Amino acid sequence: MKKTLSISAIIFIVFICNTLTSFSESKLFRWAADAEGNAPYILRDPRIPTEVIGFEVDIADALAKELGMKPLFVQNQWDGLIPGLNRNDYDVAMNGLEITDDRKNEINFSDPYYISHEQLVVLKTTEGINSLSDVVGKKAGALKNSLAERFLNAKEGINVFSYEGEVNAFEDMKNGRIDVVLVDAPIALYYAAWNPEYKLVGQPIGEMSYGIAISKNNPELLAKVNLALKKISKSGKLREILEHWKLWNYMMAIYTNDKAESNIRPSKYEAYLQDKGKEITAAAYFKRYITFLPLFAKGALLTLELSISAMLLAVLAGLIIALARIYGPPPISFLAKLYIEIIRGTPLLIQLFFIFYVLPKIGIEIGPFLSGMLGLGLNYAAYEAENYRAGLFSVPRGQMEAAISLGMGRNQALKHIILPQAVRLVIPPITNDFISLLKDSSLVSVITMVELTKVYGQVSSMYYDWLGPGILVAVIYLLIGLPFVRLSRFAEEKFTIDKRKLETHAGHIGK
Repeated sequence: MKKTLSISAIIFIVFICNTLTSFSESKLFRWAADAEGNAPYILRDPRIPTEVIGFEVDIADALAKELGMKPLFVQNQWDGLIPGLNRNDYDVAMNGLEITDDRKNEINFSDPYYISHEQLVVLKTTEGINSLSDVVGKKAGALKNSLAERFLNAKEGINVFSYEGEVNAFEDMKNGRIDVVLVDAPIALYYAAWNPEYKLVGQPIGEMSYGIAISKNNPELLAKVNLALKKISKSGKLREILEHWKLWNYMMAIYTNDKAESNIRPSKYEAYLQDKGKEITAAAYFKRYITFLPLFAKGALLTLELSISAMLLAVLAGLIIALARIYGPPPISFLAKLYIEIIRGTPLLIQLFFIFYVLPKIGIEIGPFLSGMLGLGLNYAAYEAENYRAGLFSVPRGQMEAAISLGMGRNQALKHIILPQAVRLVIPPITNDFISLLKDSSLVSVITMVELTKVYGQVSSMYYDWLGPGILVAVIYLLIGLPFVRLSRFAEEKFTIDKRKLETHAGHIGK
């Protein structure tokens, strides 16, 4: 009886825990954006780099409050926001996503929360560019998959360059690689209007509306978000947010039918300009970089965890694949060889996309960390298999024959004679592959993971400072890799069978 009651109590406790967990998760408003997406949308706070700020952050907070939920920011690469939404990694995506017909085929959009236009930006010294027609025959940059890029592509004769972020486009223009940049008006305001190196030219181009992306499988949430948007618009909260960031414009006044005079100071825009306009001394740079260290440490820890896990998988899987290819029956050997050729012949990035975005469509849902580990591990397993194959073939064939003639089975000879020697020979190339895998782990940022290189991109885009943070990140990668190089040397000495035999033999002679 007591045993039955105990089991019932355990089941009840588990049920209550699961219920509370589900309730807690249901109260979260999970919204996604790319923190490298630039001001004023979302960016790392220059004063507290561990926090994110931006007008979309404020809107997300206001919506969550209206919905009676707690906002939870989820980082994802900008061009992966909609695929991640379809994976159900978050509830909504909000990161300057223009409402377009092709996107509406994939997902639902809320009512617009901001309306603006496109703006041409050139260097201060550039003359003769005042409209899209003047850009014909010139090199123009725009954000990849943006409405600005579509405007440029629609105009015949323009040489269009696509960028992961507008900051990169501005840098390329400053370095003379392109002549003009077409960006959304908020980007022009925050990155060019105040900057003496650039100027805004021409009239507003087109009209764009930002909407909150929501899965087609969640019409209830769409209705709730639209209702919340109407409430914060009617209450004046939406205008207040936009005014603080100096984003209220005539288009929004017409759209919301709110044409009253403004009496709200653009405090957050002024704070942004104040941070940009500060004279930076060596001491200030040092202090700034110190504030980056917690972010870099967190990114480095994730990079290290992911790399070690993936390499362990690669080493184990690579050994199995190598043995299957060399000693397996013809069908197994052929499959092992086919795996190696396919994996080595296709880009790692494509493999990561396949694991993270394609597998869920057939019912196999894998989280970001596991997807990254599988992608890196299974990719490098193909290379490790070839390392093992080279190591196994380097052991003289006569040793296997001698072991069998002495009464050993094939498996025993492989385990005790061949493999130990092969492993010793492949330790150096395995170490080199680990260092390569450590650097390739930067690719997992495309599947919502914020590893070390992604953090570098986020903090560098805040200040246009790629040198200082870049040196810091390079040093961190170097420090992460050095212990494994030393470990490799130790393992080489430890497993050098011939050396141990010579030392033992010398000891016997000494006696």
